Amino acid sequence: MTKRHVDVLVISDVHLGTAACRAAELNAYLKSVEPGMVVLNGDIVDLWDFRKGFWPEAHTKVVRRLLKFAAQGIPVHYITGNHDGALRRYSALALGSINLVDRLDLVIGGRRHWFLHGDAFDLALGTSRLTGWIGTIAYDAVASLGVACNAVGRRLGLRPVSLADACKRGVPAARRHIARYEDFCLKAAAARGFDAVVTGHIHVPCMRSRTIDGREVTYLNSGDWVDSLTALEHADGAWRVVSYAGLVEAGKIKGAGLDDTIAIAPTVAA
Repeated sequence: MTKRHVDVLVISDVHLGTAACRAAELNAYLKSVEPGMVVLNGDIVDLWDFRKGFWPEAHTKVVRRLLKFAAQGIPVHYITGNHDGALRRYSALALGSINLVDRLDLVIGGRRHWFLHGDAFDLALGTSRLTGWIGTIAYDAVASLGVACNAVGRRLGLRPVSLADACKRGVPAARRHIARYEDFCLKAAAARGFDAVVTGHIHVPCMRSRTIDGREVTYLNSGDWVDSLTALEHADGAWRVVSYAGLVEAGKIKGAGLDDTIAIAPTVAA
């Protein structure tokens, strides 16, 4: 299968080291592209759960694939997130083609882009550390329940679903929080002179623009590889959100298997 060339590839919220991580699907996706640059926008390795010792071979294959990109001279920018925040003490570290940073400022297609994971906005949005902690526990519980349900479903020949994704899209309070987060990101980017802001953190892929003070500012979110299985690609002068399920259906990647595909396709806001 011919690999697709992508000028800039952005993935976030992989959460390697957790049972909810869909590493097999991510590895299949990474094998299908030839990126000119890779941006890992936070929470790639989940250091919060690292002590549990969960690390199957599929997770190692993802790391090897990313290191292979770097070995080929492809710039790989690793932006720290909250679940891999322990790495922030080493930020501004460069190891060959791999750069560890907390923020990234890139001009792409003549527009200035601000890359950051997005957890820095939590306090500004009024999300206290306690609330964030409780929310994380609740999310992990739903994700764990989803893993258990899908394990049973596979034995029954059912396709996996994402309970966490369904909750985020079906609970009004969650939808309001997502909207507030996106609007805050747009305003923060505009205030700093950026034309676009690229985040992760909330596990909701999105691409939309808003005019602020007479200037168009674009919000981009790469989603995750737990719930939505999505990435951001910049090619032919434009950004787009791609999903694992969509690419498999279009025959652009060899899927990890029918039992591993998701039933809930991400909705991309225009």
